[in-house]
Amino acid sequence: MTSQAPATSWIIDDTGFLKQGTHSVGVQRQYTGSAGKITNCQIGVSLSIATDAEHAPVDFELYLPESWTEDPKRRRECHISEHVVFKTKHELGLDMLRRAVTAGLPSGIVLADSAHGNSSDFRAGIRELELDYAVEIQGPTKVWRIDKNGEAHGEAIAVADLARQIGSTGFRRVTWREGTKGKLWSRFALRRALPVNDASIEGVEPKAVWLLMEWIPGEPAPQEFFLATLPQNISMKKLVRRIKERYRTERAYQDLKGELGLDHLEGRSFRGWHHHVSVALCCFAFVVAERVRRFSPQSRQQEDDHPFAGQARTPLPRLLHHRTSGVCAHHRYVASALPSVPQAQQSPDPRPLTSLPSCRIGRDLMQ
Repeated sequence: MTSQAPATSWIIDDTGFLKQGTHSVGVQRQYTGSAGKITNCQIGVSLSIATDAEHAPVDFELYLPESWTEDPKRRRECHISEHVVFKTKHELGLDMLRRAVTAGLPSGIVLADSAHGNSSDFRAGIRELELDYAVEIQGPTKVWRIDKNGEAHGEAIAVADLARQIGSTGFRRVTWREGTKGKLWSRFALRRALPVNDASIEGVEPKAVWLLMEWIPGEPAPQEFFLATLPQNISMKKLVRRIKERYRTERAYQDLKGELGLDHLEGRSFRGWHHHVSVALCCFAFVVAERVRRFSPQSRQQEDDHPFAGQARTPLPRLLHHRTSGVCAHHRYVASALPSVPQAQQSPDPRPLTSLPSCRIGRDLMQ
C-alpha cells in the first residue's frame, strides 16, 4: 500500500459478531453497531491502516466483559490465559496502537468514534505515543474556549451548547468526496478549544486542540463533534476529509464478513477466535496486495479501458465471486470462477447418497 501512497490514518473501531447461547468466548447481551441495538454478541476491536487509496485491518482484539474475566469456570472452559485481564475497549485500542508503533508500521492520524475518543485517557495515551488524533466526542463533553492569543477564557461549556451558541450562520457547507448517490456534504464549524478532562490527568500538559462541529442536513441541531490535534494552519476542508476517512473501516468489516467469513466462526475458545480472525486478516491483506500490484499507477495508464482499472477502492464483492465463467471478468483482473462439480453417475447402490461412506462420496465426485 505505501509503495504507492503514504499512510494517512490509523483507524480504531469495533464490530459485533452476533451469537446464540452463552458459551462462545466473550459473548453477552451488549450494544453493537452491526445490529444497531443491544443483542447477544461478541465485540472485536480493530486497528486499520489507510492510505488515500487503500485500507487494511492489521490487528484485532476480542473484548472480554467482566462477566468473563472474573469467572474462573468460563475462563477454564474457553482456555483464556492467566495474563488476560479485563480491559475497556479504548484500553484495547491503546494496546494495539502501542504494538503498531513498536512494530514500526507507517504511522498516521489516529481516528476513532466517541466510544474511544470520549475517553481523556485514550487521547492522552495517543499523545504519549507522539501521534496526532482526530476523534469523535459526545455533546456533553466540556471545553474551554481559546482566544486569539491562545489562552483559555470564560467558563467551561459543553460542546453541544457551544454549537448552539454559534448558530446556523456560523456553519458552512463542506463536501468531502463523491458518493455513489452524489456528493457527500454537511455543514461544519471550527473552533480552538481546551478539553476540561485533559487538564485533570496527572502528568499530562493540557493542550489546545481543534473542535470540529457538524450540523447534519435535516437535523434540528448539531449532532456530531470531534477533537483534533492537527496543525493550526490546517484548512477545515482538509480536516473534514481526514475525519471522514474513519467510515472506510465499515467497508472493511463488510468485506471481511461478507466475502472472507470473518463472522463465520463456530468455535468457542479464546485462542480459536484469534486464529480465525488472523486468517481472515491475512486473506484481506493478500487481496489488497494483489489489487495494489495489479492497479499500480503505471498499469492504470495502460489498462484504463478495463472497468476495474484505477478503482483502488473497489469492494471485494466485485473482485471475489463465484459466478459462472460466462459472466466472469477477465482472469487477469479478478479471481476466476470456481469450477462446477460434475454430476456423479447413477450408483447401483439403492441407498441415498448421503448415507454412503465418505470415501465413496469422494470417489464418485472425483469420477
